[in-house]
Amino acid sequence: MDSKAALEKLERAIEDLRERNKTIPIIVEGEKDVAALHSLDINGEILILHCGKDIATFCDDVALRYKEVIVLTDWDRKGWSLSHRIEDNLRGRTKCIMDYRIIFASNSMVKDMQSLPSFMRKLRKNVRGKRAISEP
Repeated sequence: MDSKAALEKLERAIEDLRERNKTIPIIVEGEKDVAALHSLDINGEILILHCGKDIATFCDDVALRYKEVIVLTDWDRKGWSLSHRIEDNLRGRTKCIMDYRIIFASNSMVKDMQSLPSFMRKLRKNVRGKRAISEP
């Protein structure tokens, strides 16, 4: 996939995520992920997984409060494992939206949420530079 197409997909996903987060909370692994979301102007409710609770207790609390959540753990091996554990623990109680992790994993060259904002800046700069070169 070329840089322009990847940028367009990532920007669409971020815009959609921003809108959906107005009513649906996002689950992330840690504070740096929260900061990354805020830098992307995603400012709705964000739940931090690593908050001193085990995953089962965390998920029980989530299930009591929400009908659906967006799971945005990292897209490295540990993050995939965590997302599956969250989904398994919430199954039948709370809908887990996993789409954004897949979009970010397949269209970026980073493995975690905290690296996405800087990757996006570099990708935008790259795409703008190519556009300037190709324009007459």
